[in-house]
Amino acid sequence: MRRGNLKQRLRLRLIRRADNVKQNLTILLLGIGLFMIGFIALAIAQFLLMQSLPREILALVGLIVAICGAITAAFGYISLSVLRIFRFLLTDSQPDLKSDQNHD
Repeated sequence: MRRGNLKQRLRLRLIRRADNVKQNLTILLLGIGLFMIGFIALAIAQFLLMQSLPREILALVGLIVAICGAITAAFGYISLSVLRIFRFLLTDSQPDLKSDQNHD
């Protein structure tokens, strides 16, 4: 019984995430921005700085920021696309979803 409740809560949470398009787009754009900042830091370290410890530190920081940006952008993209498809398929097969929300 607890497992079914957890499954239902997860399903509702994913549907709410899919319905929040503006926030998902903001997450996607933030991730793209972070990735670009990290990429620019890597390019600066590679082409504009001489071989030194600050160059390597800048490259490491740029790599970490780029990875965080890519993960954030991927989350935003998944929320915008895959979860919308999931919501469409789920609500088509279960038209009484709103009535289920009122009972909780």
